[in-house]
Amino acid sequence: MESTVRGTRRALLVAATAAAAVLGLVVTPQAFAGEAGPTSGTTAVDEQDTTGNHTMGSQIRKHEPAQKDQEQAPISAAGAEASVEGIDVASYQGNVDWAGQWGAGKRFAYVKATEGTGYTNPYFAQQYNGSYNIGMIRGAYHFALPGSSSGATQANYFVDHGGGWSRDGKTLPGVADLEYNPYGATCYGLSQASMAAWIRDFANTYRSRTGRDAVFYTSTSWWSQCVGTAQSFGSTNPLWVARYSSTVGTLPSGWGYYTFWQYSSTPIDQDRFNGAIDRLQVLATG
Repeated sequence: MESTVRGTRRALLVAATAAAAVLGLVVTPQAFAGEAGPTSGTTAVDEQDTTGNHTMGSQIRKHEPAQKDQEQAPISAAGAEASVEGIDVASYQGNVDWAGQWGAGKRFAYVKATEGTGYTNPYFAQQYNGSYNIGMIRGAYHFALPGSSSGATQANYFVDHGGGWSRDGKTLPGVADLEYNPYGATCYGLSQASMAAWIRDFANTYRSRTGRDAVFYTSTSWWSQCVGTAQSFGSTNPLWVARYSSTVGTLPSGWGYYTFWQYSSTPIDQDRFNGAIDRLQVLATG
């Protein structure tokens, strides 16, 4: 499935050539060459499909129209004192103005590192290191393509290209972005049991490589369709739920609590940590 888009990727993206450290944390600007034409907002899904480079939540907004319709809904201030605001970014945001984001009250950031086994973010170094240097707690995410390769293969690719973890108090555990298939069947042609096994394979490999449990980003609707109750990950893997509304709503099966909430994609993906800053620091410290 990924092979059908790799040719286009090569034509549009500069190849990543630098080797990563074992935990994928040594990143230099030379490791990822820049590409032309970054934008500050959300790039159209059809363009993302063409380039084989998808942002977190792009397929959820595409497949869950009600979510898209509610995207401008005001966010409740309830519990605001016990929450931390942040953003997630990808190559489409280019060289992010981290000082501006800090001034806007953002205190954490997740940066797209990889997709499947054929894409690395050419702006990863600026985004990942820039958020750290301004004082944010940062982490990396992987847009998963279950069915195209094993969970272990993709977890290793993620860790090898920036998705690792360090006990520095400023690095969050990596994220597996689990959402609708951009290229075909919603659940990538997998049964619920097979999808759960794929996710478990990714999670086990990520933990063996980094010592941390990966965060799972998903929507309740996708999880209900593609994983259901086949396995429960709630006791091990923090939940990042996508719902563009004024409330989080029903959580996926297996979780009674969410850790992150992506509540809007305008003007850039907006996220909220469910707890005070000291709890976010605990998550980063491990």
